[in-house]
Amino acid sequence: MESHTERDRPQMPDGYGVGDPQYGFEPIEWSWVVDQISGARNYWVATNRPDGPPHVVPVWGVWLNDSFHFFTDPGSLKGRNIRRDPRVVVHLESGDHVVILEGEMLPHPATAEIITAYEAKYDISFGDDLGDVYTLDASKVLAWTENDFPKTATRWQF
Repeated sequence: MESHTERDRPQMPDGYGVGDPQYGFEPIEWSWVVDQISGARNYWVATNRPDGPPHVVPVWGVWLNDSFHFFTDPGSLKGRNIRRDPRVVVHLESGDHVVILEGEMLPHPATAEIITAYEAKYDISFGDDLGDVYTLDASKVLAWTENDFPKTATRWQF
């Protein structure tokens, strides 16, 4: 992913200080983003309900081969929402070490590599009850550290 990206400043209102020369710009390294995503236990996934309001739920997931993957029951609200409208936002729990991923969640085969990574990370065994696997096709990633915001506010577009 990193080789296909350019990092820059995210677009934010003037009052946030992003882009203000007094704060400077110390962009976050992509490796820091990958460490945060890989090390997280829980992720928040926001999908779109058919009548418009967002639906936000925590999920388990893995970062593998430069992509975020998670399993869900196809009958779950998030599963139905994703099949109808794949546009999603995924973010970590922390408001101090922020990573926000935007893009489309696409169906993905349940490969042995994804299953093994998921089972090892969460110390579980799926058996025959896998559910559907979805993989995020990210179009934008935002990241910053709260203690250095707005200096570290960084955006990658794919």
